[in-house]
Amino acid sequence: MSSKRPDTDAAEPGIDFAGLVDILVERQSSLPKRLREFAQFCLNNPEDVAMYNIVSLSQLAGVPAATITRFAKEMGFAGFAELQAVFRQRLIGPRMTYADRIKAMGDASAQQDGVNVDLEHPRAILDTFFQTGVDSLLRLRDDVQDQPLEAFVDCLAGAAAVHIAAARGAYGVGAYCFYGFSKTGKPAHMIDNLGAMREQQVGAVRSDDVVLVLTFDDYTPETVDVAKMAVQQNKTVIAITDNELSPVVGLAKHVLYVKEARLGHFRSQVPALVLCQSIIVSVGQRQDGVS
Repeated sequence: MSSKRPDTDAAEPGIDFAGLVDILVERQSSLPKRLREFAQFCLNNPEDVAMYNIVSLSQLAGVPAATITRFAKEMGFAGFAELQAVFRQRLIGPRMTYADRIKAMGDASAQQDGVNVDLEHPRAILDTFFQTGVDSLLRLRDDVQDQPLEAFVDCLAGAAAVHIAAARGAYGVGAYCFYGFSKTGKPAHMIDNLGAMREQQVGAVRSDDVVLVLTFDDYTPETVDVAKMAVQQNKTVIAITDNELSPVVGLAKHVLYVKEARLGHFRSQVPALVLCQSIIVSVGQRQDGVS
């Protein structure tokens, strides 16, 4: 451990995954950009950190192995092995069963130890998207806890209307939420910046409404701006995002996390859509007059 950092910055002996997340949240603003990006990769892909060696992991994360070693030491670990032990400990129990199952499924089609998917074969691409979709759904089922989910649904059910902010890769899921909530009888509106009137759209949110923000690892600046504007106007913001380092976490009253696997520039939208569908149905069950 570096003697340049105070002892309070170092990882405590026996630290678990939740404790590491707390350290990352506390220190995110002081981490260099490259280390912050790798921290987000770790939170979005904890099974990969647990299973791959440092060389393979550096290829998956798109960073030099030296960056991973530097990150481990910055977190107070002696090296990568100690950091990886925290992620492996997280997999004890049902998670290991899931992770092993997915790893076995991926032997034929997914990126494995630096071997890329054969993009010349549509079946290989389909199988890879299928695998990552299942992987993400298993993570989602394991990660979403009852109390945060109940609080999220309660907040939406009690709101007079929901205003949805989602752009770029998250737009499809946001548009489905607009459709789904409308079908349940819950008044829904898209904050889509049509006519460059994002500020006016946020201003139309009433005190008993809620702003639902969806943004993932690219953290679309316009979506983050909507969340900031809403908070400045004392509007209730809830968020679906990917990890605790997302810029909307500190702005939202309630947060649910979706760790979506990436395939190059494409992100699997399956788990976010499944989560949103389940929320819409739950809200619909609490709406008066729903058939």
